[in-house]
Amino acid sequence: MAMRAFGVMVLVLYLGVVSEGAGRNLPARPPAVNIGTIFTFNSVIGRVAKVAINAAVDDVNADPTILRGTKLVVKMQDSNFSGFLSIIEGLQFMGTDVVAIIGPQTSMIAHVISHVANELQVPLVSFSATDPTLSSLQFPFFVRTAQNDLYQMAAISEMVSYYGWRDVIAIFIDNDHGRNGVSALGDKLSERRCRISFKGPLVTGFTKSDVTDLLIKVAQEESRIIVLHMEPDFALSVFSVAHYLGMMGNGYVWIATGWLSAILDSLGPLDPDTTASIQGALTLRMHTPDSKKKSALISRWGKLTSKNGAGTFRLNTYGLYAYDTVWILAHAIDSFFNQGGVVSFSNDSRLHDAEGTLNLEAMSIFNEGNLFLSNIKKANMVGVTGPIQFDAGGDLIHPAYDILNVIGTGVREIGYWSNYSGLSIVPPETLYEKPPNRSSVNQQLHNVIWPGDSITKPRGWVFPNYGRQLRIAVPDRVSYREFVSRVKSTDSVKGYCIDVFSAAVNLLPYAVPFKLIPVGNGVENPSYTELVNMVAAGAYDGAVGDFAIITNRTRIVDFTQPYIESGLVVVARVKKMNSSTWAFLRPFTLKLWCVTGIFFLLVGAVVWILEHRMNDEFRGPPKQQLVTILWFSFSTLFFAHKENTVSTLGRLVLIIWLFVVLIIQSSYTASLTSILTVQQLSSPIKGIDSLISSHEPIGYQVGSFAENYLSEELNIPTSRLKRLGSPEDYARALELGPDNGGVAAVVDELPYVELFLSTQCKFAIRGEEFTKSGWGFVFPRDSPLSVDLSTAILALSENGDLQRIHDKWLTRTGCSSQTNDLESDQLHLNSFVGLFLICGIACFIALLIYFFMMVHQFSRHYSEQPDSSTSRSVRLQTFLSFVDDKEEDSRSKSKRRQTESSMERSMNKQNGGSCG
Repeated sequence: MAMRAFGVMVLVLYLGVVSEGAGRNLPARPPAVNIGTIFTFNSVIGRVAKVAINAAVDDVNADPTILRGTKLVVKMQDSNFSGFLSIIEGLQFMGTDVVAIIGPQTSMIAHVISHVANELQVPLVSFSATDPTLSSLQFPFFVRTAQNDLYQMAAISEMVSYYGWRDVIAIFIDNDHGRNGVSALGDKLSERRCRISFKGPLVTGFTKSDVTDLLIKVAQEESRIIVLHMEPDFALSVFSVAHYLGMMGNGYVWIATGWLSAILDSLGPLDPDTTASIQGALTLRMHTPDSKKKSALISRWGKLTSKNGAGTFRLNTYGLYAYDTVWILAHAIDSFFNQGGVVSFSNDSRLHDAEGTLNLEAMSIFNEGNLFLSNIKKANMVGVTGPIQFDAGGDLIHPAYDILNVIGTGVREIGYWSNYSGLSIVPPETLYEKPPNRSSVNQQLHNVIWPGDSITKPRGWVFPNYGRQLRIAVPDRVSYREFVSRVKSTDSVKGYCIDVFSAAVNLLPYAVPFKLIPVGNGVENPSYTELVNMVAAGAYDGAVGDFAIITNRTRIVDFTQPYIESGLVVVARVKKMNSSTWAFLRPFTLKLWCVTGIFFLLVGAVVWILEHRMNDEFRGPPKQQLVTILWFSFSTLFFAHKENTVSTLGRLVLIIWLFVVLIIQSSYTASLTSILTVQQLSSPIKGIDSLISSHEPIGYQVGSFAENYLSEELNIPTSRLKRLGSPEDYARALELGPDNGGVAAVVDELPYVELFLSTQCKFAIRGEEFTKSGWGFVFPRDSPLSVDLSTAILALSENGDLQRIHDKWLTRTGCSSQTNDLESDQLHLNSFVGLFLICGIACFIALLIYFFMMVHQFSRHYSEQPDSSTSRSVRLQTFLSFVDDKEEDSRSKSKRRQTESSMERSMNKQNGGSCG
């Protein structure tokens, strides 16, 4: 019953298609459609592809829902590893009415045949030609049904960056596939500030001698990260020679592109010698998610190989893509017929006009090749390799790779790479369901067993035993030779910087052959900016000396960790300020003296107001009261005031003021002691700001970056800048001064200035450092040596060696010049604003309370007056008289007025009674 129901469904579907075609007047489908294939049958990829293509053709022809009566016929041609035969066979196919060609196997042949495919409009569909340049607009009829090598190179570049490496060596076959793949690798590495430091091409058909010669050159390079981009059939010999030369041991990293995984998947396990030569290598494999379709094809594989008599080998990724390629074409052919497409060919008149005996006129144009091509590119299906769709650039969507580590007789999957989320230990199809996340935290791979059975990540570079010495430039200084200088009549150098560099190199875990080369004319200091540019240009491998780490330089070179702090400072002549008649006035600034004096008078007046009505000591004639205020005010400075305070408000104000006086007096004493006992230096130049505003000449050291900084960053005219070559020139120019052809100040880096001031007591640093930097050693961009030396410099700092080297060269005790500035010992108003504010608020509040008390008392007194119609002026005079009176007198007057008022009221009553 089930089979009968299935037959009815097929019949209904067939009748529906026929009726649909009849309704649209579609032409009848041909009995067969021809497809050609070109690959090498006996290659690693070709053996698998042949079986997979035949299996796919059988499956398509056995499915009545695909071509619906049309048989798919595939004609195969063996190129037998010959590019010439591949081209000839491709031309022959063009004369046999094929609608598409599967292949060719190699990118090199695809480049050639694609031109013919464009002319004759026959799609060229390849599952193994992965050259990135084949996706260009130049080849519209080329369709790639596998992953583009551009993504494989992106995966490798992310792996290199993930492990912290910078330089890579690329070994490749010198053909279109190899060159273009390595070019794509270089582009992807540069995006991550990495690079290919050495390219090693091998000619097609290379010999063991060719490989040996190349690997000897590779061994002399610094990088130990080797990317092997080859074709699978002959590439294992490279590993064999590398193993023989000892290049598969500790420190080396070998990353093979997809060819190695194709061999291991198809032919493994390999023989013991070959297996031993690839231990620890990394390789990539185009990722195909697990599915029922894939599992079914793998389970059938043994029977398929037996049926084709192809021998024993396993299915690899290229076989999966070859299988899906047939299905892509089958679906495209079906869509082509549903759209009314007709398989027809016409001769190319230009080929008929061509002279010769090549029989080119046999080739014909596929009339509706463009329609068929568009149907191929519109593929939307799920195959054994997963979802199949093409993006706008003609590449398959969701490019992804498995990352494999060769261990023992097999491989271990250490992670995945996808264009969607980068490196991950989670399968890409799982991540497609989540938002893309390429943060560094999410970039993960499992641990790797590296060559030499090491689990420690290789550093990625070494100094080779047979490599040349590093050429290290050293500035040949003529001044401040303590830092770096050439030994007379020799090419050797010495100094603080040299000792630091030598000590750091000695801490490295590997030998660093180097040669120090003095650079300069011996007459004046060389330009440090030019030396840095020479390192960036490759004239030297590095530079050692007193090189300041500044922004402009870090854009073109790398610096090590600073080994000494530095920064620009201003040096000016100072004069000693001896004690004078008015030295006692120096502790306070003029503003502070004035404010302090005002507060003495203010507090005296406030206390007088608060004590005047009740304290006899604050009463008397006006002249006596004025003297009392002045005396009381200034006597509090010595806590010698004899007047007692009796009011609560007066005592409160006085306590607060005495606290302020105590602090002012203590500060004054301390400052005066410092001024009178410590040598004071003064100069009109207070720092860089006053130097800029002075418009006077400024000196700088020849070769220093100070010149550019002053002119470009601070916009000081170059006419104000004067070149000085030595400490003696500094002293002479500063002694002369700006009026006599000298300079007002010198701007230089702190280490030089400290050395200069150790023997020059007439000069001092004015102000603070106005730049912050340090000195480091110079190396080309992305040099691994700069990182390792930085670690060594930190170790020198921690173990005290850096300080000992400093003391050896730079410690001087010849001059103990004081650099104390008068202004630094003077006390400013800002230091006491808080105290004065508290005292002022206390005085204000006390006066406010006192005023309301007086108003209240006066209102009581005034309400008792018999005549309330007096004018305001009289009332104000009365209030002032009330405030000026002594409190006891005011009370007695008030009682007297009350008595007089009561007597008047009683007399008025008596008079009124007698009249009545």
